[in-house]
Amino acid sequence: MAERKVRVRFAPSPTGALHIGGVRTALYNYLFARQHGGEFIFRIEDTDSNRFVPGAEEYIIESFKWLGIHFDEGVSFGGEHGPYRQSERRDIYKKYVQQLLDAGKAYIAFDTPEELDAKRADIQNFQYDASTRLMMRNSLSLSQEEVKSLIDSGHQYVVRFKIEPGEDVCVHDMIRGDVVINSSILDDKVLYKSADELPTYHLANIVDDHLMEVTHVIRGEEWLPSAPLHVLLYRAFGWEDTMPSFAHLPLLLKPDGKGKLSKRDGDRLGFPVFPLEWHDPKSGEVSSGYRESGYLPEAVLNFLALLGWNPGTEQEIMSLDEMIRLFDITKCSKAGARFDYVKGMWFNKEYILLKDNKELAPAFDEILRANGIGASMEQVEAVVGMMKMKKINFIKDLWPLCDFFFIAPENYTYDDKFVRKNWNETTSADMKELAGVLSALDDFSVESQQKAVEKWVETTGKKPWNPWRVALVGTGKGPDMYELSAFLGKEETLRRINKAIEILK
Repeated sequence: MAERKVRVRFAPSPTGALHIGGVRTALYNYLFARQHGGEFIFRIEDTDSNRFVPGAEEYIIESFKWLGIHFDEGVSFGGEHGPYRQSERRDIYKKYVQQLLDAGKAYIAFDTPEELDAKRADIQNFQYDASTRLMMRNSLSLSQEEVKSLIDSGHQYVVRFKIEPGEDVCVHDMIRGDVVINSSILDDKVLYKSADELPTYHLANIVDDHLMEVTHVIRGEEWLPSAPLHVLLYRAFGWEDTMPSFAHLPLLLKPDGKGKLSKRDGDRLGFPVFPLEWHDPKSGEVSSGYRESGYLPEAVLNFLALLGWNPGTEQEIMSLDEMIRLFDITKCSKAGARFDYVKGMWFNKEYILLKDNKELAPAFDEILRANGIGASMEQVEAVVGMMKMKKINFIKDLWPLCDFFFIAPENYTYDDKFVRKNWNETTSADMKELAGVLSALDDFSVESQQKAVEKWVETTGKKPWNPWRVALVGTGKGPDMYELSAFLGKEETLRRINKAIEILK
């Protein structure tokens, strides 16, 4: 049989904000597809109508747009295998439900929630399976006439998959190897509900993956228990030859303590767990997002890629193209990956350093405008270039480090400690001399200033650097003095020096 083209899918449910663990799953699917010259499908699994949240689907699409993860087909992208929302595929599923019923691979069950609760109370560890199904109200225990009568009279029912006990089911997992589970521990899962005429995840997932020609299913570890059921469903339909390969990714774990990463961990420790800010339409609660918190999308992807996989080298900073080239799904960890959010901030810092100043400038310009500062984009780029080497994790961290570029020190308090250390009874006279040297310059570039000031220093033995910083900045922070002075310009530099002489005496 000819080798099939690689096709993978990411199929979230529109039940709220997209968790960062889901983003990692989508990223691994994307890397795998691109590495193998394959296709990446975006499918919406909205069969659980009770949990649908307005705006969630649009939020998910916008998240991937920001991250730079592109789909080849699916909801909002088009394609030949649509529709890609499960709620729009009802008639397709009904056909396959009937196929299982006709083949005796599934049966109709009329048990009410109250009847099921009563049975659970009566039988310890009750499971709807081969050992209990004949005790229940279903098409295996009732006559055809009774079944027809119940359906005709409008009784709600479900269709359950009939699992034969005593069979070892082998799931080959690309990360975990062969996982063998005996069918006796599986229950007869509900595949379809007459109440809303929609299938459950288990049936819809299998039918869609088959019809959309999905070759590899890469999903979270939490779906591993359902894998044997999905293998049995493929067999029940006679689709063994097109059964996809499975890979179940390790969980993302809390930064501290035990258990998987949750939104509460982010709230408690102060980091986002969603790609974008989320406004819950039901509760009104607003949750932080990576985009609004100041993360660069490239940093987020790089950080997530290494949570559960590494290229086998010491390399940490990788472009998306490098990740595609190096990614190996079989090298993913079996154990959970601890969510080191501090490392995530480190990645952001590194990507800020790598970014061109022109790309970073708009974000800093927004911050300046929020603080009442109007500057040219050329000035904004210059400040970013001078200051991004400082210890910052986000562009927003720049403002308190470089407000002096735009606000002269007389507009706020000089740092008393720094002034006392660097300004004495002779400093004003020295600064007057420095002002004279600078005022004589027609060319106020870094090079011109440096040449003139260093000649004066060599001649006089003066050490103007810290007093000069007092005058221009008011404290001990800031870039190289020549760069700062050139940025401020001759007029503003001399004005600040003279103002410091006047104020500090």
